[in-house]
Amino acid sequence: MGRVIAVANQKGGVGKTTTAINLASSFAAAEVNTLLVDCDPQSNASSGLGLVKDPERISTYHLLMGAANAEEALKETALKQLWIIPAHKNLIGANIELVDGERREFRLKDALAPIRDRYQFVVLDCPPALDLLTLNALVAADAVLIPMQAEYFALEGISELLDTVERIRASFNPDLAIEGVVLTMFDDRTNLAQQVTAELKRYFGDKLCATTIPRNIRLAEAPSHGKAALSYDIKSRGAESYMSLAKEIISHQLSVKEMAAAAAARGSQRAVVVNDPVAPETSTELATIEQPPAEASSPVDAEESRTEEPVQLSSTQASVEEIRAEESVSSPVETIQGQQPAEETGPAAVEEIRSEEQGEVPAEEMDKSA
Repeated sequence: MGRVIAVANQKGGVGKTTTAINLASSFAAAEVNTLLVDCDPQSNASSGLGLVKDPERISTYHLLMGAANAEEALKETALKQLWIIPAHKNLIGANIELVDGERREFRLKDALAPIRDRYQFVVLDCPPALDLLTLNALVAADAVLIPMQAEYFALEGISELLDTVERIRASFNPDLAIEGVVLTMFDDRTNLAQQVTAELKRYFGDKLCATTIPRNIRLAEAPSHGKAALSYDIKSRGAESYMSLAKEIISHQLSVKEMAAAAAARGSQRAVVVNDPVAPETSTELATIEQPPAEASSPVDAEESRTEEPVQLSSTQASVEEIRAEESVSSPVETIQGQQPAEETGPAAVEEIRSEEQGEVPAEEMDKSA
């Protein structure tokens, strides 16, 4: 399912439409299927991609009013993997006509649901107001991208937008996230820009995009030619900045998916351990019963196990000595020693027997002499 990103800020002139056009174009240039939805009655995103104003054309207004479906409203652009649903100035009437409408906050979400699986990213260009059109866009979105200038008035406006986001989470879209805050028309040579950036970094942390969009004349010229910046001048600083922003967002989404996959793998491993805790103990017990430890068996046991029945003999030297004591042995000790190597018969035991035999002779001679 495609990720829906709403480009929103109720403050005008911060570069929302420029960001929506060029971000969607950069996604498409990265060979990612992308849909741009123009939700602004000014319809600047539509004209910025070369679509002339046409009141008879199916637009976002028809989607919100239920007069057409998204499939009928799709239009191709000059970029191969970029499509657009255009807007028209009559969209401003939707704010009034939808006041008493059923599921008025979910109209855009319901209209995009049948086609969003075709696209990896769906970019929504919102109007510069916190009205019903912006509300529809934020309810339909998975995340909101906030473009803003490095000015103190922009800091005041963003607090109102964040308050609106929290209200939408509580009432309509609990999964709405902050995709990021991107600084537009940025000039890092001024102290004011540095101070605002530090303040945003302290408040938003990682949500502040590492990519900033500089002031660039090519970005301003491109819409007059009905092109995105990368189609107008791909080597311009503005085009390079938006391509870098697109890569940042794509890499963030990939890392999120990898983390989710790793978490799912860890969960499955824990489930296997919990479901079958006895298996290792059972296998160890069977191995202990069926196979005696190698170090416990003596060389004599190994020799006898090759010539006699291995199951009836014990695996320790003490049991062998008991069996020899109970049963009569037909062959003398010398015969056994001749059949087996000295190290297998136990050299220590043989020396003890010899010492006992040698010790008995002097005792008898002492008795005779006495």
